Amino acid sequence: MLVNQYDNILLNLNSFLKKDKIKTMKLLLISNSTNQGEAYLDYPKFNIRNFLGNKPVKALFIPYAAVTFSYDEYEEKVNNRFKEIGHSVVSIHHFDDPQKAVEEAEAIVVGGGNTWKLVRTMRDNGIIKLIGKRVKKGVPYIGWSAGSNVACPTLRTTNDMPIIDPEGFDVINLVPFQINPHYLDAHPKGHGGETREDRIREFITENQETYVVGLREGTMLQLEGKTLKLIGKKPARIFKYGQEPKELEEKDDFSFLMKK
Repeated sequence: MLVNQYDNILLNLNSFLKKDKIKTMKLLLISNSTNQGEAYLDYPKFNIRNFLGNKPVKALFIPYAAVTFSYDEYEEKVNNRFKEIGHSVVSIHHFDDPQKAVEEAEAIVVGGGNTWKLVRTMRDNGIIKLIGKRVKKGVPYIGWSAGSNVACPTLRTTNDMPIIDPEGFDVINLVPFQINPHYLDAHPKGHGGETREDRIREFITENQETYVVGLREGTMLQLEGKTLKLIGKKPARIFKYGQEPKELEEKDDFSFLMKK
């Protein structure tokens, strides 16, 4: 009798674990789309391929950060690169019901551009929380530049000019830290204004519990479950109030950033 009860407990536990397994989050958060002298999305394309896997995936593409070019143009440019690695995208602007498109997506890709425009359009279409819900259930998420920024709790570490009212700074909140994409150390000769580090120090002074990752161009963060790692030849610069900024490389463990 006890053996049968034990077998039933194991069976129920295994069934529960199988159902719960799909809730592992998968994120690929890329600093920039293009390195100098290279084609669009060329440097991260094999990382994207490895992230999505060998089976062809048709990802839902969010082009809303585009301002000076059309969503059709943006979709074509991204799709051309994805096809090189055995995958494809379809833009959300082709769907009559954006929320249903997110609900049915097998992967979600959010392109760069103007973060403020991206957030406002996502908010207008009611998909910010919905994307978060889907990704937290295991749907792979890829973003670059603005698309990485909106994976954070807020958009407040973007570099973009606020060309439109986003009607709130809160975004998808997939990670508990902030990203500053395209992070630069350089202070141009003759420029008397703030450096990027100055501006991030202002942010952490007002938001003392929040880490900010200065993500340099040519690098990306990848999350698989609880393991967060840096990919790329350049280090990331980590900012936290009351601490000196530190440089972490590919070999270092970034998982501490996922602790709230």
